[in-house]
Amino acid sequence: LVSREAAKMSGLIKDLLEDQPDGEAVIPVPNVSGRTLRYVLDYIEYHYNNRAEPIEKPLKTRIEDVICQWDKTFLFTDLVKNHDEKQHETLIDVIMAANFLNIKDLLDLTCACVASMLKGKTPEQIRALFNIENDFTPEEEQKITEENHWCDEV
Repeated sequence: LVSREAAKMSGLIKDLLEDQPDGEAVIPVPNVSGRTLRYVLDYIEYHYNNRAEPIEKPLKTRIEDVICQWDKTFLFTDLVKNHDEKQHETLIDVIMAANFLNIKDLLDLTCACVASMLKGKTPEQIRALFNIENDFTPEEEQKITEENHWCDEV
């Protein structure tokens, strides 16, 4: 159970609540598992009266350097299991839920966490981290590298 005011951090739920009378509202959330929803509810309960500071874009440093202690614990205990980047399945689930539920602050936080995880990694390291198959031929990869050489300068 979450307070009506906290639930309004979700654009989707806010719109649904406007169509329902005050009191106990039943909101179906078909695209979000119960386990993932618990993380979302924990976030909005903490932050609805204690708004998170905006995270600058692009992220110029590690995520840990720009968020509050509560958010660090939230991210690196379960979402990125024990701060191990390879154990990020729950983080991805929460990103999907935050996007579906239209919770901008949570989406910004979790996407910035992914950006921080990618920072300084080679394409091969990123593929390994997210189990992405490299389906480019060596020729295609060379062409992409040449076309995007400016990326190495950033």
